Amino acid sequence: MNASTSLQTVAKTKILNGGPLPTVIAGPCSAESEDQMLQTARALKNDHRVSIFRAGIWKPRTRPGLFEGVGTIGLEWLKTVKQETGLLTAVEVANTQHVEEALKHGVDILWVGARTTVNPFSVQEVADALQGVDIPVLVKNPVNPDLQLWLGALERLNRAGITDLGLIHRGFSTPNNKPYRNHPKWQTIQEIRNLALGIPLICDPSHIAGRRDLLETVSQQALHLGADGLMIETHINPDVALSDASQQVTPAGLDKLLTVLDLESERLAQPEQLQDLRNLIDRLDNELLNVLFLRSDVSKRIGEYKRLNSLDIYQANRWQQIVEDRLKIASDTGLDEDFVKAIFDTIHSFSLGIQNEVFAAQAAATSEKQP
Repeated sequence: MNASTSLQTVAKTKILNGGPLPTVIAGPCSAESEDQMLQTARALKNDHRVSIFRAGIWKPRTRPGLFEGVGTIGLEWLKTVKQETGLLTAVEVANTQHVEEALKHGVDILWVGARTTVNPFSVQEVADALQGVDIPVLVKNPVNPDLQLWLGALERLNRAGITDLGLIHRGFSTPNNKPYRNHPKWQTIQEIRNLALGIPLICDPSHIAGRRDLLETVSQQALHLGADGLMIETHINPDVALSDASQQVTPAGLDKLLTVLDLESERLAQPEQLQDLRNLIDRLDNELLNVLFLRSDVSKRIGEYKRLNSLDIYQANRWQQIVEDRLKIASDTGLDEDFVKAIFDTIHSFSLGIQNEVFAAQAAATSEKQP
């Protein structure tokens, strides 16, 4: 049985908002006080685009001594938020105690964090605690780019009887994430969807971007790639937040962001809009082919120069410089570095082939002139 057919899902009525707009999950990175929670939730209450209020109750930190969440008392505040605003609530769980406390306090949606997804033992503990429970569960991708771990977490939860599942794409920790906090590796969206057919995918632009000024770019790209929703960290006063202050926005900032994204048109693309986009792709492909033609011509001229000056065709230092430069540009623009490296490896190989042909043609001509 292949991976995609081993997951059995049902209607995602609590994960997706059921309308034409993407689901928006918003709320602070961490629950810090009841006042902070209620002020944020009240500001989000009247935004019809927001349907789920999130808050970190237990915060797994890289190093001890940092703010690790308020614990169970935060669930009481979350309960008040739900009663006052009617918003569904969501929290991260990492062990049996978290699951039991969240369920006891009536949390509507749970999610498994990136640091938990990476550990099958922890995921299994959460799955065992949820055995026989009917609740939606979202799974964040693991910190490292391992799709099998991500898929495995879904399967463990599914085997425990959880059929209302969703994915959260929050980016990956790679050697060079700049300008992002976590590299988006956008191609993984399609890859995981091919493995987990029909399971909705929410993008977490806050953790990918790590900065407020990049949220629009990341969110828009996610929507272009068909994300079913966004999870955006929202705090009534992010500048004084106890965790991840730089990536959180105010409720007013969220309103502005969602308005700029024009969510409805993204979800309701008409056939003529699709054709316009395809026409744009055609024009870009034509430009790309023209650039490749011009580059090939330059490679031929470089080959002539090397022949006339008795230079080696392969220049290791120059190639290393090209690779480093192009990969830096790829990183700065958010392109996947492996993808760009593969493209330029192919281009370089073809360029060397052109130059070899220049040398071979001259050698053949010289041979014909000899008596």
